[in-house]
Amino acid sequence: MTRKTDVLIIGAGQAGLAMSHCLTGQGIEHVVLDRGAVGQRWRAERWASLHLLTPNWMTRLPGWQYRGPDPEGFMHKDEVVGMLNRYSRSFAAPIREFSAVESLCRTTDGFRVTTQAETWIARSVVVATGACDRPAVPAFAGGVARDITQVTPGDYVHPGQLEQGGVLVVGASATGIQLAEEIHLSGRPVTLAAGAHARLPRRYRGRDVLDWLDRCGVLSEARNPSVPNHRALTQPSLQLIGSTPARDLDLMTLARLGITITGRVDGIGGNTVRISDSLPADMLAAEDRRIRTLARIDDHIHSTGATAPVSADAAPLTMPVSASLRAIDLRAAGIRTILWATGYRRSYPWLQLPVFDPSGEILQSGGITPCPGLYTLGLPFMRRRNSTFIDGVGQDAIEITTEIARHLDITCRAVA
Repeated sequence: MTRKTDVLIIGAGQAGLAMSHCLTGQGIEHVVLDRGAVGQRWRAERWASLHLLTPNWMTRLPGWQYRGPDPEGFMHKDEVVGMLNRYSRSFAAPIREFSAVESLCRTTDGFRVTTQAETWIARSVVVATGACDRPAVPAFAGGVARDITQVTPGDYVHPGQLEQGGVLVVGASATGIQLAEEIHLSGRPVTLAAGAHARLPRRYRGRDVLDWLDRCGVLSEARNPSVPNHRALTQPSLQLIGSTPARDLDLMTLARLGITITGRVDGIGGNTVRISDSLPADMLAAEDRRIRTLARIDDHIHSTGATAPVSADAAPLTMPVSASLRAIDLRAAGIRTILWATGYRRSYPWLQLPVFDPSGEILQSGGITPCPGLYTLGLPFMRRRNSTFIDGVGQDAIEITTEIARHLDITCRAVA
């Protein structure tokens, strides 16, 4: 059966639902398709203990914001699923769950989108499948000895599923440091291979650090058009953890727990892991980033006259004793598992349009692709620093709605 609509949104996570709310507010006919249920990745591709990195009060979407009893807490991933379901019901989002897209191509009428059950013709399409699509496992992972188990954050649920023995966690952004700590506390020896990262305190001068970054405009800062896509898509997430009580988590914290910290992995052959000498430079760069970010917060406090206590000085940066390690023999070290916390890449095997760069990412500028009527939403730093945040995707959706209305030759109503 072939159906028609003005706009098709692919993905029913926070990005797709924010887009649906904005189109609903403008009276623009649309349908949301998802390969699974609402918030599918939160349901099926996140580890059991995960909490948001943003405090609850920052959980804001168009027409909705957190008003619960714990604004400074951090929502568990299952609570996020419940929130997204309530949000979608609040404006009767036209969602078709378990409707995986099999192909998307151009037609004289706009776009043809085919699922297993039906075909849609739409004048415009928004790809809102998110930033965390496929784990970005390096090609040299194929050289790992066969008796070593390899997992990604999409596979990992809890430490009990891992082989007995040591674990090498590769990657030191928010995911890597959280999983390294959790696995270590389960009693398994952990080695963390760290590359570029961004270290910040959880709280600073009496507030959550993201509260200050929100107040001084860092999170909503517009992307510099000169920043190439590949840099925007590979920026490391902040080394933070959402926990109550709030606490810091960084490489020095993990080293004090007894986790072995090394530089980034350069390659693997069988049981031998080659380690870069980059750790000191990466830690110094992260420290410089931290100092500059906190100085910006201090300038904001000074310029606005905000009341804020002076924070205690941070512990001095110390290099882990294992920083000089250049190779690991996995068998000799008792390491039985490698967990690749090396970020994500996007994959669109169903998108049959010439809109890709050489790495397979969709060519877009602020969500506008070279193909008229085709848009993206929810990609890293797409329009702003917080374009992938639940709290940031809404403003991008509002602006993409204006672009869609222009494409459809519809006049948009003013949005509060």
